[in-house]
Amino acid sequence: MITIRSQDRNGLVEIDRVSKDCWIDARNVTQEDMRRLEHEFGIAGELLMDIMDADEQARIEKEDTYTALIVRLPVHDDACEVSFFTLPLGIILFSDKVVTICQRSSDALEDIANNRIRGFSVKNKSSLVLNLLGRAAFTFLKALKDLNKRTNSIQEALQKSIRNKELIQLLSIQKSLVYFTTSITTNELLLEKLQKSPLIHFKEDEQDLLEDVLTENKQAIEMANIYSSILTGTMDAFASVISNNLNIVMKRLTIVSIVLMIPTLIYSFYGMNVALPFQNFTFTVWAILGISLLASILGAILLNTDRKRKS
Repeated sequence: MITIRSQDRNGLVEIDRVSKDCWIDARNVTQEDMRRLEHEFGIAGELLMDIMDADEQARIEKEDTYTALIVRLPVHDDACEVSFFTLPLGIILFSDKVVTICQRSSDALEDIANNRIRGFSVKNKSSLVLNLLGRAAFTFLKALKDLNKRTNSIQEALQKSIRNKELIQLLSIQKSLVYFTTSITTNELLLEKLQKSPLIHFKEDEQDLLEDVLTENKQAIEMANIYSSILTGTMDAFASVISNNLNIVMKRLTIVSIVLMIPTLIYSFYGMNVALPFQNFTFTVWAILGISLLASILGAILLNTDRKRKS
């Protein structure tokens, strides 16, 4: 879907036609939208394919009529196996308009479209790029905090009952953290390149904003690394707990097997078709049963005492 927005005193508003200094917002792009972006706006098909590639890394390149940037944005969708992941956002800077292209919607784009960012200007291309990158870093931080809350909730559930469902959820969160770390790192490399690149000229006051965006990006990387380390340690701890619980169950089953083996041995001996001691006495069967029970109880006590002494 392609939405065209223009900026007035009240902020961004939707318009029907392309005008000077407008923002062309393409999200949930279809094949028809791709053809329109290529033929009507003159965006190269190869660039569009790169933006649609979910694994495309952040970069900047210069064409004859526009400058193109690709950055990574966080996306949340509970319907997917990994609910938090990242996708590339294409930012195409023309002299008289700006085009953004993304496979899905993102909180960063929604915040801009709903006029939640102060000082956002479509006319000032360098300021627009910094605002987009800054909002991307802010959205990463917000998503990381959400992932941390989910991790804590799952850990509380695992302490009560260790099930495969919670472990799979932790694995999904760990994948999200890996995606986030990789994407934020590539965004940081793009920001560092923008500091030195002549393709986009930043004013003196925008240099400070660029430094702020870099700082937020570094903070997001540190948070992602910390949460990833904590989650790795948590999963290792739960793996040890599961292994320990399995050992306890196996010990108990072994004790039960040994205790049941004692009366089985005695009854097997008296089940032979040969002459046996006390076979002609009336109460022999009860005596054998009593001996078997006493032997089983004694074996259980000895095994349990030995297990407690070792633990």
